[in-house]
Amino acid sequence: MRKAPLLGAAALALAALAATPLLAQQDGDHAGHRGGGMMAEPLHGAGTPADVKAGTYAVEPGHTQVAFSVSHMGISPFAGTFSGASGSMQLDPADLSKTKLTVTIPTASVQTTSAKLTEELNSADWLDSGKFPTATFVATSVKPMGESMAMIEGSLTLHGVTKPVMIGARFFGAAQNPMSKKDSIGFLGRMVIHRSEFGVTKYVPLVSDETVLVINAAFEKQ
Repeated sequence: MRKAPLLGAAALALAALAATPLLAQQDGDHAGHRGGGMMAEPLHGAGTPADVKAGTYAVEPGHTQVAFSVSHMGISPFAGTFSGASGSMQLDPADLSKTKLTVTIPTASVQTTSAKLTEELNSADWLDSGKFPTATFVATSVKPMGESMAMIEGSLTLHGVTKPVMIGARFFGAAQNPMSKKDSIGFLGRMVIHRSEFGVTKYVPLVSDETVLVINAAFEKQ
């Protein structure tokens, strides 16, 4: 069992989320070089965790994104995205331990800035999306970590392999969507996995085994 490494990765995820989202942090790094150390402020949404209503929510696929990032030959980070998520969440803000969460995402939705790489990622050498068309996360435990953060423990099934993982999650916003008129909530999540543990070993270690997943999650109340 990899409980200790998992806890360490989740703690780092929470620390990163408490500071700034990934893109804001990168922008801040650049701003720091230009402006004498000034860092970009993290993005914040509407409302507070107290505004979240209990009930059943569905993933809103149009505004849910999963970005992955790896080290490319030790020279630069390289990122891509997954989309088209589906799933549901039963949530009681007064007792997060009762949370039920399942999210599935099609692996063939992967996109990168290289058309050739995007094609390769769908092949049997990588995600093998023809044989393993989805990746699924199922939460088994949700523990509050202060007013707006939580540690989500669960299982990730990817490339036909199921492993325990942890997600550091931060509340982002709660409001009624003016378009759908549905009560909606959003979260930012961060998870670190080793892709080789899921049988995705191509080019390790030239392309890093460690893979950072940043999740922008949107849910609508049903």
